[in-house]
Amino acid sequence: MNWYLEALKKYAEFSGRATRQEYWMFVLFNFVFSSAASLLDGFIGLTYGENYGTYGLINSIYSLVLFIPGLSVTVRRLHDTTRSGWFMLIALIPIIGWIKIIVVLASRGVAGPNKYGADPQGSNSDAFSSVLDGNI
Repeated sequence: MNWYLEALKKYAEFSGRATRQEYWMFVLFNFVFSSAASLLDGFIGLTYGENYGTYGLINSIYSLVLFIPGLSVTVRRLHDTTRSGWFMLIALIPIIGWIKIIVVLASRGVAGPNKYGADPQGSNSDAFSSVLDGNI
């Protein structure tokens, strides 16, 4: 939960770097809270109609509020892999772009400082990185 809150505290900070753990925990908690908002929309009856499933007003507000923090943490994650935030636009290419952006966001960041800032992990490796790299 701390990683999610940390990303929210840096909601409009597009400079610097974000670790894989910070990014993917933000994505995980965002998915959980968005799903809960959709369920709440469905239970309360605030959905937009049958064509939209359980997506409704509460989920729309939640998505709108989290749009800028989501962009921010994604840009900082790309910075950790020495890519500009503009690289995010590759996701506009169907299938190939989506695969590429997921691979880049899941890849290990550059050790040590890069042009976007200091290494967010410092000299310590976290357990999340070890699992993703197959070291456990």
